[in-house]
Amino acid sequence: MASDGVPPPLIAAQLNYLLNHFPLSVKVDQMWSGSKYYPGVLDRFTIAIPYCLDVVKWDVIYNVESPMSAPDVIFGPDDENFHPLSAKSKTDSLLDDWNSRDPTRLMALIQELRDRYVEYQKKRVAEVDDDRLKFEISTIVFREGIEMYMSSGAEKPEEVRFAVPLTDMNIDKMVPGCPWRHPPKIYLQVMYPVGRKYGSAPSAPRLKLVSTSELKAIFSIEDVKLPPWSDGMCMAEYLPHLEEFLEKQILEAVSLIDVRRRFIEALAPLFGRPLEADPVFCRKATFLAGSGVFTFLVHFMIPTQFPKLPPALMLQSSQHLNSQGVPLKSLPLTDYPWSPRWDVSLMAERIFEFLADEALNFKRYCNESQLQH
Repeated sequence: MASDGVPPPLIAAQLNYLLNHFPLSVKVDQMWSGSKYYPGVLDRFTIAIPYCLDVVKWDVIYNVESPMSAPDVIFGPDDENFHPLSAKSKTDSLLDDWNSRDPTRLMALIQELRDRYVEYQKKRVAEVDDDRLKFEISTIVFREGIEMYMSSGAEKPEEVRFAVPLTDMNIDKMVPGCPWRHPPKIYLQVMYPVGRKYGSAPSAPRLKLVSTSELKAIFSIEDVKLPPWSDGMCMAEYLPHLEEFLEKQILEAVSLIDVRRRFIEALAPLFGRPLEADPVFCRKATFLAGSGVFTFLVHFMIPTQFPKLPPALMLQSSQHLNSQGVPLKSLPLTDYPWSPRWDVSLMAERIFEFLADEALNFKRYCNESQLQH
């Protein structure tokens, strides 16, 4: 569908407010015009709304020829039984007294529809004829924020998916100067195939940890090895063990920020003050270095697993450019003397000694690259 054009000002104001103020990260998938008289005016769009660690896509249909009217919303093909406007509700009142000049109206509508979608999916899951699922739901019903999704289709088996919010540690408050707009979240995704009978020892569900992107600055959720799921275990038993395990991992990850900070500080006596450094998470630092008259930058990219894993070093010439006028850089360097048991001052010294030799190789590479151009 066409996307060349612009939305009318009133629609643009509501859409921008939705994208900038909705508590979850909503994205526009596509935009198009529904008018044969104003083909360059985009009055319809598809939005992708996070739900149950995935997204649902809904079409929002305005009418540029009736700009004061409320939009229609078309839900996905898997949700043909979702009819949030069929009975009198708060959603109806939002549409009945629609004010197209109020930029907050679309966000309020989408929030209300998403809340009703949460309840719709819970009802679908509750109706599944599966003893094990009914038991699992009964044991975790007290937990706040759980989302459920029932997936089915002609070519795929029925499956129920849970998104379970985990430990509420206010990680952002544990990191001084943290720039995150919202506290990072960690979820356990639990996927159950739909059966009919509750066996004495049902198999473990499929499990996956998922986190919001902000957490990657201090903690890689992909590196976490989940505790084993014992035979006959249910979610209500598993979750407390998992949360205790995660809290220890997070506390260690936060403590490693200070280890990275001390490492950057240990580089200063050898390289001088850093030109720039990440003051919050201590994941990056850049120093100016030289070998004779050859000057270059040393970029330190420090992993969250430091000091278990060494920093990646990248050299950038201050005197050599490629054919596009971009400074020449080395590939990331990690193959140098390193031990996680060394003191940070010794780590810095060994890197400084390594770069004394590597600078000559990098200078030769830069000179040869310029000769080729």
